Amino acid sequence: MSFNTILIANRGEIAIRIMRAASDLGIKTVAVHSEDDANSLHCSIADESFALEGKGVPAYLNIDGIIAAAKEMNCDAVHPGYGFLSENSEFARKCEENDIVFIGPNVEHLELFGDKGRARAAAAEANVPILKGIDKSVTLEEAQAFYSSLGENGGMMIKAVAGGGGRGSRAVTDASEVEEAYNRCQSEATSAFGIGDLYVEEFIQQARHIEVQILGDLQGNIIHLGERECSVQRRYQKIVEIAPAPHLPDRLRTDIIEAAVRLASNVGYSNLGTFEFLVNVNPSDGGDAFSFIEANARLQVEHTVTEAVTGVDIVQAQIGLAAGTSLAELGLDDESLSNPRGYAIQTRINMETLTADGTVRPAGGTLRSYDAPSGPGVRTDGFGYAGYTTSPMFDSLLAKVITHSASSNFETAIQRSLRALSEFRIEGVNTNIPFLTNVLKHPDLADGSVHTRWVDEEIANLAAAESSDDSRRWIESPETPVASAGGSQQASPLTGTAPVMVDTSDPLALFDYDRQVKEAQSVDETPEEEAISLVGPDGSVGIPAPIQGTIIQISVEEGDQILIGQELLVMDAMKMEHVFKAPVSGTVREVMVSEGDTVPEESVFLIIEEGTITGEAVQDEVELDLDTPRPDLAEVIRRRALTTDESRKKQVEKRHRQEGRTARENIYDLADEGSFIQYGSLAVGQALHGSVDELLDYAPSDGLVMGLGHVNGDRFEESKSRCVLMSYDYSVLAGSQGGMNHKMMDRM
Repeated sequence: MSFNTILIANRGEIAIRIMRAASDLGIKTVAVHSEDDANSLHCSIADESFALEGKGVPAYLNIDGIIAAAKEMNCDAVHPGYGFLSENSEFARKCEENDIVFIGPNVEHLELFGDKGRARAAAAEANVPILKGIDKSVTLEEAQAFYSSLGENGGMMIKAVAGGGGRGSRAVTDASEVEEAYNRCQSEATSAFGIGDLYVEEFIQQARHIEVQILGDLQGNIIHLGERECSVQRRYQKIVEIAPAPHLPDRLRTDIIEAAVRLASNVGYSNLGTFEFLVNVNPSDGGDAFSFIEANARLQVEHTVTEAVTGVDIVQAQIGLAAGTSLAELGLDDESLSNPRGYAIQTRINMETLTADGTVRPAGGTLRSYDAPSGPGVRTDGFGYAGYTTSPMFDSLLAKVITHSASSNFETAIQRSLRALSEFRIEGVNTNIPFLTNVLKHPDLADGSVHTRWVDEEIANLAAAESSDDSRRWIESPETPVASAGGSQQASPLTGTAPVMVDTSDPLALFDYDRQVKEAQSVDETPEEEAISLVGPDGSVGIPAPIQGTIIQISVEEGDQILIGQELLVMDAMKMEHVFKAPVSGTVREVMVSEGDTVPEESVFLIIEEGTITGEAVQDEVELDLDTPRPDLAEVIRRRALTTDESRKKQVEKRHRQEGRTARENIYDLADEGSFIQYGSLAVGQALHGSVDELLDYAPSDGLVMGLGHVNGDRFEESKSRCVLMSYDYSVLAGSQGGMNHKMMDRM
């Protein structure tokens, strides 16, 4: 049996990956897309495309719509990729009823491993160790009772029964957190998988996440392709994967692989699957050395690293197995295939921005450039292209960079991955490449000290600005145009020039590059966007969206009286649901969004007229040290201090040697003592790049010191003595106008 046409029931990089595998086998492919996803690259890679009804994720979850598309396009098979309907047994059954082959495990195995409770029971039956837990969908009351049974220092994971990819999962380490975590997990699971059932299991505080790649044919044969290390996770979502797992004791490696094969054989597993385990970093606490947690009955995001170290095209193998070909006929019964050649690392390039404290903000926009890395041992699976406008309706994953080194030295693979990331040029959309670079450079990764909570524990260091070293990204700088054959200069100043390499880690070099580009292209400044006003009518307050996301629940209505700390709405972003609470007490005057709206960062949710409301404020039960500033406030105070004359002694001394005075000295002499309040001290020119500390030292306040103060307040009424005070700072860019000056002056 062979396939003529496969419909790919997915989008983005994984759809493209499957299309390429099918094309190499001589099989036609059909892409599907939602109404708002027609410009995604997978639509043009396929031989044909089909428009689904609806927008966003729901279109890709519409079983009847995808079955109808497959029948209309004469497809004899469907590949679901990962996510969406990939583990949905109902979808597989509908394919079977319509004589369409579902490329994946059979319905029985999707049902078995789609129910995490049944999967745990199957593992126990196969003599595979499991964590303490409840092997069925649980109610809130059952979850609370289970948490109580774990003792004073226990922890609990709440997980979606039909879940994966970190969706619908949360760790609980305090009894007061159970209800909120349960509700959020249930809602996330319903949105992502259409099933809100949850189960619970014991939470191991420090564990490594090891998974085994399994293949099975319809004749009952099972093989494995080794294991992967997936411990580098942020909030239970993998960001770096490695094959094989470095620094894993050989005996433990063998035991885990044998457990995976034993479980797969015991249930008669077929097609492709990943069997996942937690390795207890501290087995002295009395727990097992390793425990089964789940099996993902589908293709995994990280299948690429196993392909790199084994040489097996896993997607083609999956297609062949679904067509009834045996492992032997595919040439996969050779035990030597499971012996890895060197190391492979995959880094997930997400569209996001990380703040200094590790807070993740989803990003989006239009890609101005998208140049993927290449060279020996480098592979990039992505769907970006110059001119593509990303959609906040879908996952933030933009690309995966996979590097492979045949060396037995794991650090060689790390270095190759760093090189690849340094070559990836993405403009127009913020990504997590600096964060991934910091992860790869951390010594804990090289020596095998990482565990599933390592990223969260080290987030402040990992989210810091990328350290300056020899890993630089280079771009071409426009030079003076060369003469054409006719002796005159070419019309375009960027054509026919010798490229000059600019080190973008140097703020001065990049600033000069930006100036050259503008001069060479003679590009007019785009109109400045009007600042979003957070002041409503009659002094009411606008509540802005701190991140980009989709509104899934609005908890208040116009006219409601609310207390500070009360829930306003719930937003879905970064695969998780975020609850936003009232920053003030008052009356809701206007709700600016509707459920289902996807809103950009800083857009206004609703308008609250601040006022005194009877009742007690809704407070989180957190003990605060009132003598210690909150971490974010402390960081603001620290950054502001960097802009003062006291912190810039070198520049101040230079100014004094030139018999000049600083801008602040002039303003402080003019203003009444203690009355000057500076605004915009943390503003930085848009053309500058570098760490926060470097920029605030090099160009504080973007060269313009401004604010409000009083002059001659002892002679005039207070209202008449209040003045706007501003002065160009000649210690910054020689006093020239920076990138933010006009906006700052307009605001004053």
